[in-house]
Amino acid sequence: MASGSSFQVEDLTCPVCIDIYKDPVLLSCGHSFCKTCLQEYWEQRESQECPVCRRKSSNDLGHPSFALKSLCEAFPQSQLVSQLASERRSEVLCSLHGEKLKLFCQEDKQPICVVCWASKKHKNHDCIPVDEAAQDQKEEVKTVLKLLKEKMEVFNKVKKTCDQTAEHIKTQAQHTERLIKEEFEKLHQFLREEEEARIAALREEEEQKSQMTKKKIKELIRKILSLSNTIRATEEELRAEDLSFLQNYKATIERAQVTLPDPQLVSGALVDVAKHLGNLPFRVWEKMQRIVKYTPVILDPNTAYPRYILFDDLTSVRNSEEPQQLPDNPERFDYWPYVFSSEGFISGTHSWDVEVGDSIHWSVGVITEFVKRKGEMISGKRWRVFYNKGKYRAYSPSEPDIILTLRQKLKRIRVQLDWNRGELSFSDPDNNTHLHTFTHTFTDKLFPFLMNVSDIHPLKILPVKVSIQM
Repeated sequence: MASGSSFQVEDLTCPVCIDIYKDPVLLSCGHSFCKTCLQEYWEQRESQECPVCRRKSSNDLGHPSFALKSLCEAFPQSQLVSQLASERRSEVLCSLHGEKLKLFCQEDKQPICVVCWASKKHKNHDCIPVDEAAQDQKEEVKTVLKLLKEKMEVFNKVKKTCDQTAEHIKTQAQHTERLIKEEFEKLHQFLREEEEARIAALREEEEQKSQMTKKKIKELIRKILSLSNTIRATEEELRAEDLSFLQNYKATIERAQVTLPDPQLVSGALVDVAKHLGNLPFRVWEKMQRIVKYTPVILDPNTAYPRYILFDDLTSVRNSEEPQQLPDNPERFDYWPYVFSSEGFISGTHSWDVEVGDSIHWSVGVITEFVKRKGEMISGKRWRVFYNKGKYRAYSPSEPDIILTLRQKLKRIRVQLDWNRGELSFSDPDNNTHLHTFTHTFTDKLFPFLMNVSDIHPLKILPVKVSIQM
């Protein structure tokens, strides 16, 4: 009794019926079962294998385990029943049969009891002990959990990029607003100065013509006064006695015969209103050409390589030692040091000049719209002229490496695209020298692009002369 009390109830419980052993038998693998439970299991399976470890048994119904039977009989039955009932209350039992869930059906993916396993529903299913199944299923769940964590990392990475994008949008908007105000302030200043100049011209003309008119009035007043004196004297002579009148007649008639010409109004005395107001907005706009520049290609900062620094007018770019704090948006190149133009061409003729200066490594040309911008591989087609290690080369999908021979170093390069005719030409505008021409039947939208590895000398797209033709 005392020795038996050191055992736990589970040591005296059959793995099949989950009850105290009845006529226990021992298989060669070391597992014990009720003789009846093992017999029913083998009859249903039609094979002699251990219900726990699945090992084949060569012995019919195993060897009787008298020691285990003695332990079961020696253990106080009331204690056995009490502990077994307590364990069953604390365990999750089968909802159909009230038995302990000891097996796991691998086809239905659910724990079952021995009665379920013996039923028609699970009779031909592959069932294994719960502890074995738990290990296998845990490994499967761990694999799924790993995938979930990897997916979580992806979402967190994208969220981080979105957070950076949100902050960058604010920075972009504030910076752009400041530049817009600065540009409009230049225009406002020009308009204010132009307004002041035109009002000053109007006032100068007003003063000039007012002085001229005042001088004319002053002269007329002087002559009117002279005529008035002559008229008054003549009237006095007419009122004199006849003899006195006749004595002064000769002098009177000479005085009365005035030789002054009739006064004439001066032509152009009024303010030339038409000169000051005629086509005023147009004339101001025409004059604005000296402060307004037009650049045929504008760079798109949202496509720029993270190490690139774009100038405020979006026409110049240089490299930097440290990458900028920019979001990794889909349009941006993350491996190749490229920057696209803001607009592409799908027809027509276009021309732009690029100042390359003393940059040690640069590339100028056009590239198709749909290009892989992340990673080392570029999927889009490129047509370009580039300079590196003291040599000039031309590159295209059909002509990957053409060495160009130049008499002198380029300071500027002109790009001329005739999309409809399928021609892309490069030349030196300083000495009007042709460099190379690509011919290709273009079908995609083409974007001008720049590449500049120099962190000192920027590449700059030059403005063109603007003329107004009537």
